[in-house]
Amino acid sequence: MSLIKPGEPEPGIDQEYLGKRTLRSGTAGWVLLAGLGVGYVISGDYSGWNFGLAEGGFGGLAVAAVVIAAMYGAMVLSMAEMSAALPTAGGGYTFARRALGPWGGFATGTAVLIEYSIAPAAIATFIGAYVESLGLFGIVDGWWVYLAVYALFVGIHLAGVGEALKVMFVITAIALVGLVIFAVASIGSFSWSNLTDIVPDPDAAGASEFLPFGYLGIWSALPFAIWFFLAVEGVPLAAEEARDPARNVPRGIIAAMTVLVVTGAVVLVLVPGAGGAAVMQESGNPLVEALGSGTAATVVNYIGLAGLVASFFSIIYAYSRQLFALSRAGYLPRALSITNARKVPAAALIVPGVIGFVLSIFGNGATLLNMAVFGAALSYVLMMASHIVLRIREPGMERPYRTPGGLVTASFALVIAVLSVIATFLVDSTAAFGCLVVFALFMLYFGLYSRKRLVAGSPDEEFAALAAAENELR
Repeated sequence: MSLIKPGEPEPGIDQEYLGKRTLRSGTAGWVLLAGLGVGYVISGDYSGWNFGLAEGGFGGLAVAAVVIAAMYGAMVLSMAEMSAALPTAGGGYTFARRALGPWGGFATGTAVLIEYSIAPAAIATFIGAYVESLGLFGIVDGWWVYLAVYALFVGIHLAGVGEALKVMFVITAIALVGLVIFAVASIGSFSWSNLTDIVPDPDAAGASEFLPFGYLGIWSALPFAIWFFLAVEGVPLAAEEARDPARNVPRGIIAAMTVLVVTGAVVLVLVPGAGGAAVMQESGNPLVEALGSGTAATVVNYIGLAGLVASFFSIIYAYSRQLFALSRAGYLPRALSITNARKVPAAALIVPGVIGFVLSIFGNGATLLNMAVFGAALSYVLMMASHIVLRIREPGMERPYRTPGGLVTASFALVIAVLSVIATFLVDSTAAFGCLVVFALFMLYFGLYSRKRLVAGSPDEEFAALAAAENELR
């Protein structure tokens, strides 16, 4: 093997290597991709976001949700441009690799892995809460539920991407029906006074009935507002398995974001409006508790499981594709990217699943949520920086879709993402610092080992090599 400079891809990788690391292409059109995007996130409507009521009250969470919705809207438009120009399974990591080099690419991929590995663990705890509230199978200890859902849904993904995407689409559709049933059933119990029933903190600056924890409560509520949309940015991870990705990935991610804004607004207002913000701020299954007892509550409880399962199932897909891309390019151990006879990266599905199962046993939903948001917000910072760099440094790059507002749109998302990273430390500094340590260890691994062993023939490295060659010709 020839000598190479640190950070340069390793030469000599033949087609046999890439042949063992190939995904099935042409599986999904824009409708399935939109369903995938909604599926990633739909559990956020059923549980988790309501913990933000304890940080900012209804007013603080509502303001935070508007700001975060605007950030995600800007980010989705920016990612639509990059995913159309660079359609590979690496998603945000691929964009950052092209714009920020190997260090920036790996940093982005690592942040996404933290997000996608921990988010299913948080969702598993919410699934456990819904199962326990139904009294299913006499289960009172959630770890049995966590084990069952990880084993079942990782197993379905191992059967093949086409089958998995179709199952995800059906489950997501059921979850959306559940939100409609909840909305109709909750209107009769709705009261505006319920939204502001949290007692204001007299020591908080700017405290009022609308902002019971003052202005700082808005900032602290940002991570929980992110839960309404977290992981929608994973749609580009399906680019290599999509039909006409340059056209369908942007359409899919924009359609998904549109649906999520509507569903998020519905539950944000109706859940505390029906059940009271003070009660809902600690609920593991807020939509059910907001309805009280009765047939509607039971129906929503069962369908709520579908919503949680949809996101759990979808994010398993996302973490496997992100890990697959990083492994195939040599950033992480190459064995993790080998695909089976059905063109599915088996190890990339199983390894994070085992880690997530362990986290779900020892962590609680709110803490795991904050940890996942840390990874997500950090990746958003790096991805938006990538968009800005590519616009400035490579204005001539072919872009089948262009972001409305260009640099202004991406810069707005970047600023809010930075504030969101800081907010995770306001909510739970221990959990956020723990994620920071894990992130640093990944970067240390890259600096000491894998940066010298990158794979030149992988799609992500080829994109970077093409860009370097084009720059030399200018």
